[in-house]
Amino acid sequence: MPSPIDQPAQDQLFFDARSHNGWQGRPVAEDLLRQVWEMARMAPTSANCSPARIHFVVSDAAKEKLKPCLMEGNIEKVMTAPAVAIIAYDLAFYDRLPHLFPHEDARAWFAGNDPLIEETAIRNGTLQGAYFMLAARALGLDCGPMSGFDRDAVDNAFFAGTTVRSNFLCGIGYGDPAKLFARSPRLAFDDACRML
Repeated sequence: MPSPIDQPAQDQLFFDARSHNGWQGRPVAEDLLRQVWEMARMAPTSANCSPARIHFVVSDAAKEKLKPCLMEGNIEKVMTAPAVAIIAYDLAFYDRLPHLFPHEDARAWFAGNDPLIEETAIRNGTLQGAYFMLAARALGLDCGPMSGFDRDAVDNAFFAGTTVRSNFLCGIGYGDPAKLFARSPRLAFDDACRML
């Protein structure tokens, strides 16, 4: 039976974790980014559809390509992050279902049903993106998720001619605590939850 993780681990993943806006100058090794994916890919998705696609923007050239797609307030935190993950989803995810969900013809559930494809890709790709951030935090990295960018511009710059679409961006590295904003309030249980 699983047991609760200890308080320091809970703090690292949730209570002390913050959305970072600035970064220390420490690089993030490619091997560590690969470890993040190895952990994040274990996230549950419906019919194991696994639509998330992660593009790591790490080179100066790739950052310059991303820069014109950003809202002004996000430029510095993207350009100074050791890595920026474009959390995206593949609208052709169902073509991999014979491998990922082999015990049933799940591909047939989606083929030709564009509304279901898009809804499933966005929901499950977002879920995988959240697990991706938890994996990064579990491995000692900080995250700076953001949605202030032109999705069409990112898709044209990075995914032209493919079935992949951007969802959100996430800076990854070692955050600079001096650049954190004060933590905003969260809803209490009774404001957000109901026992039925």
